[in-house]
Amino acid sequence: MATATFAQDGLADHKLALQISDNNPQKMNTVLNVAANVVRYYESQGETVEVRIVAFNAGLHMLREDTSPVLKRLSSFGASMPNVTFAACSNTIAGMTKKEGKAPQIVSFAEKVPAGVVDLITLDENSWTIVRP
Repeated sequence: MATATFAQDGLADHKLALQISDNNPQKMNTVLNVAANVVRYYESQGETVEVRIVAFNAGLHMLREDTSPVLKRLSSFGASMPNVTFAACSNTIAGMTKKEGKAPQIVSFAEKVPAGVVDLITLDENSWTIVRP
């Protein structure tokens, strides 16, 4: 599983995973704010940090090309914060595909993982801090 490799690289001084599971623009912006603030803080201290935003359930809308209320911000986020990555839950994608009759378009920079919760469990087991803002 890709997550296990990502989580075990051990290169960063700090590793934070942020959960988004609600289709709520305020929560999505909060997740992005937390990610940006954490990166800025540790970089100002001369320390390295990796942040992974894991989207599942209704939170997957954050990473959808057609329904993300934060799409513009996401697009610029990748360029300015290369140590922040995004994971999209394949289980949720499959559920949305079944319900909508077509696969939702997920932003190209998001990694599709088999299950968002499993991704979080794997990260936790590899010494990542998990936060749901």
